[in-house]
Amino acid sequence: MHPIEAESYRILRSRVDLAHLPPLTRAVTERVVHASADLDYVTDLVCDEADLTGGLAALRAGAPVVTDVAMVAAGITGRETVCPVAEPAAAELARAAGITRSAAAVRIALERVGPGAVWVVGCAPTALEELITLDARPALVVGLPVGFVGAAESKAALRASGLPGVSNRGEKGGSAVAAAALNALLYVEEEQ
Repeated sequence: MHPIEAESYRILRSRVDLAHLPPLTRAVTERVVHASADLDYVTDLVCDEADLTGGLAALRAGAPVVTDVAMVAAGITGRETVCPVAEPAAAELARAAGITRSAAAVRIALERVGPGAVWVVGCAPTALEELITLDARPALVVGLPVGFVGAAESKAALRASGLPGVSNRGEKGGSAVAAAALNALLYVEEEQ
């Protein structure tokens, strides 16, 4: 760990004690707070240790990682991702189906990866909404889209869906936060 990162975690831990959290929940929460410098995530994040354990097992088994946008993909270190949102096929499907490009990209990605993938949504609520409606059978959904239109509602829908997931209760989120949540699991994978 770089000295700046170590100092950031030292400061974080001096401001809030997360020792009571289960190990993977603590890792995700710390990484998200570290990436955002926003201590509100300590109480706003919704994590389930069993869901995180399943997601970690899927990552260890080589499950594909799908992202809603290139910004999320860029933030995920050490793992290839699937992100068809910028492909012409996504724009064509979006026009034909009357949906957003992000929702169309979810359909395209699901055709490529099938069930058991880890999905990371940090930008587009419509991508998360589309994923929930499909029979994707994800190993884990990191659902942390940001925005005033549909973000909080899509995350509430994720929690209500019964899909294994990580979310938060509010409008905030974003690419860096979503990538950080997944990276927490990837770093646990590397450390073990």
